[in-house]
Amino acid sequence: MPIEQSENKVLLSHPKGSSAELLLYGATVVSWKAGTERDSTPVERLFVSSKAVQDGTKPVRGGIPVVFPCFGLPSHPDHVRLDQHGFARKEIWKFDEVVMDNAAGVSVRLTLEPTTSISAKYEKPFHLAFVITLAEHQLSTDLHVKNTSTSPGDILEFQALFHNYISAPSSGVLISSLQNRQYLDKTESTEQGRAQLKTETRSGVDVRSYTDSVYQDAPQDYEVTWAEGGIHVKSTNLPNVVIWNPQQEAGAKIGDMEEGGWERFVCVEPGHIRPFVKLESGKRWIGQQVLTAINGGRKNQPL
Repeated sequence: MPIEQSENKVLLSHPKGSSAELLLYGATVVSWKAGTERDSTPVERLFVSSKAVQDGTKPVRGGIPVVFPCFGLPSHPDHVRLDQHGFARKEIWKFDEVVMDNAAGVSVRLTLEPTTSISAKYEKPFHLAFVITLAEHQLSTDLHVKNTSTSPGDILEFQALFHNYISAPSSGVLISSLQNRQYLDKTESTEQGRAQLKTETRSGVDVRSYTDSVYQDAPQDYEVTWAEGGIHVKSTNLPNVVIWNPQQEAGAKIGDMEEGGWERFVCVEPGHIRPFVKLESGKRWIGQQVLTAINGGRKNQPL
């Protein structure tokens, strides 16, 4: 069967050998195995820390967590009672339906609506749908957000992001094409420094040092490459991208990060962060990304 559902997870399988595993907790994708056009052997494309907790007690360190309705520490009045990165990644989602099951791929939908625990800290009405689609060489994730308020003028303001942990050697990975884009450097030591826009000068962005950069007006089309392979990331309606790797400087302080784990991933995170999405009552917003496993080698070189 291409779709196997257990009490707490869903496994998608493609007839050509690719697979994806996602938890109902947080709708977090914790595995994506796929080959490339050149080499069909399925390879794990996502990093999950060996110390990650997957029992529903805390968000998973790795995979593809869903960030909603706030990115980072809350900064909007509607979000003041929320934790960092919001609640979507640490709530139990409902398996809704199989969207597609044919030779092209397999797709399922999970949904999340206000629960007692959510309403205690977040009062806005909403409906979330998360659609995961597995193809031979690709994994697509679509987040649908609906403002379910029936009151005219009741605006749902939010941020949303796919927190992709791509399995890659952080010492050799490069991300293009971000040259000449402006970004915020969250590793700066002062609030003033963190609020100051910088301009990216590199043709290939590396993460050999502690990196936490939020790019503005991003191209929504990125190649993440290293000597042995790569991932193409294409997004829609997600005008920002975060590039993050803590290296030992910050990684050693993360309790559920395995020793040296920062050497084995790069986070490339398409999102809608600045400005907030403003969704009128009854309206729907969709953000999408498509991850494609690509052949080894790279086109870009660091300056």
